[in-house]
Amino acid sequence: MLIIANWKLNGNWSFNEEYASALSNGLRGVDLTSRQIIICPPSIYLQQMNGLLVDQEIYLGGQDLSDETAGAFTGEISGVMLKEFGCRYVLVGHSERRLKYQESNELIVKKALNAIAAGLKPVVCIGETQEQRQSLQAEKVLSEQMTALIDGLGQQIEQIVLAYEPIWAIGTGQTASALQAQEVHALLRGMLEKVSPLVAQNMQIIYGGSVKAENAEELLRMSDIDGLLVGGASLVVAEFLSICTANRAT
Repeated sequence: MLIIANWKLNGNWSFNEEYASALSNGLRGVDLTSRQIIICPPSIYLQQMNGLLVDQEIYLGGQDLSDETAGAFTGEISGVMLKEFGCRYVLVGHSERRLKYQESNELIVKKALNAIAAGLKPVVCIGETQEQRQSLQAEKVLSEQMTALIDGLGQQIEQIVLAYEPIWAIGTGQTASALQAQEVHALLRGMLEKVSPLVAQNMQIIYGGSVKAENAEELLRMSDIDGLLVGGASLVVAEFLSICTANRAT
């Protein structure tokens, strides 16, 4: 099970120190063998966080990476750079990247391939807007996004984590109900099963979208939800700790 904190454009030097200390202390003595906790701070703080999170099984992830590996690409960061600064994971195709920066399915595939080549595990995000859901286009949109991944990644699709984040639930306070999320996760796993039953069985499919301590346990009880991608709630250590330690048992 994966619990991923996406800090987005938040954090500073002193906040990071206090956060890392409180998180490490809060998880001391907690059995983490069945789950992995990943923190995705702004890339400028990766080196600092890598030095702070030394006593716990807490891993680092990037929030994004370039579709290029090196060269004259001002402001970009490569998978190799993220790996060098301690990252094991990287978010790819987050809804905010798709919407605000017009990232296409093709670009997201290229980024995922670059992540894999650099030795990172890409957490590839997919999801539909409120308008698409209300017009009954959600399944079509998700199918298009999945088809792009399946065709573009080929056998390497087994090396990704899939994150379903309904765009209408990102930062809005709205959350897909546990049953709504489970329904979509089962649909996505079914799409994968047509490609490879083994890939479908082994793929970690996590949910993101206004995840909070109060709904984490209910979401994690769903059979096809393998973890959570946490945005704003991950910035409050006490709440994130509650999410990290949420019980998955029914």
